[in-house]
Amino acid sequence: MVMGGEASMELDQCFQKMKMEGISIKEWRDIPVELLMRILSLVDDRNVIVASGVCCGWRDAISFGLTRLRLSWCNNNMNSLVLSLAPKFVKLQTLILRQDRPQLEDNAVEAIANYCHELHELDLSKSLKITDRSLYALAHGCPDLTKLNLSGCTSFSDTAIAYLTRFCRKLKVLNLCGCVKAVTDNALEAIGNNCNQMQSLNLGWCENISDDGVMSLAYGCPDLRTLDLCGCVLITDESVVALADWCVHLRSLGLYYCRNITDRAMYSLAQSGVKNKPGSWKSVKKGKYDEEGLRSLNISQCTALTPSAVQAVCDSFPALHTCSGRHSLVMSGCLNLTTVHCACILQAHRAHNAVPHPAH
Repeated sequence: MVMGGEASMELDQCFQKMKMEGISIKEWRDIPVELLMRILSLVDDRNVIVASGVCCGWRDAISFGLTRLRLSWCNNNMNSLVLSLAPKFVKLQTLILRQDRPQLEDNAVEAIANYCHELHELDLSKSLKITDRSLYALAHGCPDLTKLNLSGCTSFSDTAIAYLTRFCRKLKVLNLCGCVKAVTDNALEAIGNNCNQMQSLNLGWCENISDDGVMSLAYGCPDLRTLDLCGCVLITDESVVALADWCVHLRSLGLYYCRNITDRAMYSLAQSGVKNKPGSWKSVKKGKYDEEGLRSLNISQCTALTPSAVQAVCDSFPALHTCSGRHSLVMSGCLNLTTVHCACILQAHRAHNAVPHPAH
C-alpha cells in the first residue's frame, strides 16, 4: 500500500492520539473502527475485500462502514463475487459493476436488491445477460436509487423499464444508451409519468423512439438538464420544440445523426433562450459567460440545418463555443455551417477591427 504524504500524516496523527489516550494495539481486532475505516479508504477495493476476511471484528466494521465499492477490475467470476459480497456489505450506497465482457447474471442483481437496500448509485453497464428479472428485483429492493447506468444492456424489455420507474421515483440520472429493445415510447412515457426529478437521460442509439416518447419526457421531466438523443433517427423538430418549451433548465442536448431536425428546431431553441434567460448577454459584456441555458449542443450530421438558424442558437446561448479547444457546439459533417461562430470569436473579431492600424 502506497500512501501520499497528507494521508500518511493523518494516520500518524491518529496513532499519536491513540497513544495519548492510552490505547494499545496488540491484535488486529484492537484497531478502532474509525481508524480501520480511515485506513481502508486509502487502499483499493481488492484490499478492502481481503480485509473483510481478516477477522469477525473487521468483517462487521466493514459491513456497516463501507458505502462505496467498485468491482470493475474483476475480469473473471464477478457474478460469484457479487453473490458472496452482497450479504456482507449491506450499507453500500454506490456500487460500480461495469464490465469489459458480460459476467453478471440475474441472480447477482437479485442478491444486490435483497441486501443492499440503501443503494443510491448502481452501474450495471454492459451486463448483456441480465433480463427483466433484474429490474423487477431492483424496483422492490432499491427504491432510493438516484443514479442508474444500464447502457449496453440489451436483454430486458420496455415493460421492465416502466415497472422500475413506478418504484424508483427518485431517479435523477439514467443511462439507457444502446438499450434498443427496452427504450420505446411506452418506456419514455413511464419515465415522464413517474420520474419527475430526472435531470440526466442518455437515450443514445435507441432508434425506436419517436416524437411521442420525447414529448412525454419533456412534459413530465421539467428539471431535465442533459439529454442525449444521438442516433434517434425517427425524431423530428416536434421533439426539440417540446424540449425548448418545457425543459427550461436544459444544459446539454445531443442530436447527432438526427437528420429530420430542421431550422425550426434551432429557432425554437434560440427563442427559448431569449424567453427564459433575459439579460444573458450582460454576463458576456463582463467577460463571464452565463451559466444558464445550453452549454453543449451536438448537431453533427444534421445536414438539413442552415447557418442562420444555428447562428441564432449561438447568439442566444453565449456558453456555446465553436472556438478552438472549447468546442461545445459540435457540427461535424455539416460543411454548410462553417460560417457559424460563437460569441467570443465574434467579440475578438470586433476588437481586432477596432484597433487602429499604423499607416504604411
